[in-house]
Amino acid sequence: MCLAIPAKIENIEGTKAEVDIRGLKRKIGLQLLPDAKVGEFVLVHAGFAIQRIDPEEAEETYKLLEDTGITIS
Repeated sequence: MCLAIPAKIENIEGTKAEVDIRGLKRKIGLQLLPDAKVGEFVLVHAGFAIQRIDPEEAEETYKLLEDTGITIS
């Protein structure tokens, strides 16, 4: 089973981005979404942004994860 986590892009340097996942900061690759922009929400899988999502979908996904017992912090 695969799982992608929503994250907000905070900073971009080349093909890398720093993202915020509910307060958790991580560096991810943007090779699959090279035109991603600061402030956008993306789904992150295996260290790469794989798809853009809107903020409402990100929040709904966080809630669904928490409802199943998965906490992100």
